[in-house]
Amino acid sequence: DEQGRAFNLDETIQRMRYREGYNKPPVWMEMGKVYKVNFQPMVTSNYFAPGHRIRIEISSSNFPRFDRNLNTGGNNYDETKGVIAHNAVHHSKQYPAQVTITVVKNK
Repeated sequence: DEQGRAFNLDETIQRMRYREGYNKPPVWMEMGKVYKVNFQPMVTSNYFAPGHRIRIEISSSNFPRFDRNLNTGGNNYDETKGVIAHNAVHHSKQYPAQVTITVVKNK
């Protein structure tokens, strides 16, 4: 907003080991490999006034909102030690990143 505050409009989660589906066996990530991820947003709406900006946050966890993620690939309920995850959004000709937003014109 005009005061520089940020507000969450939507949040979603994609645990990468289940990126092929929760009804399929986990698929582990390889360090250094780039993966395509599609997030399914919630239905929401917001009026963005001139000068407002959109911020996207990427994280390995959003505990306690969602189950914790220790970034080990192990059982999150039994393990106690986590490791640091290194997340990146790749945006290039080879790896185009995008956020698609539907705009509804004011009548």
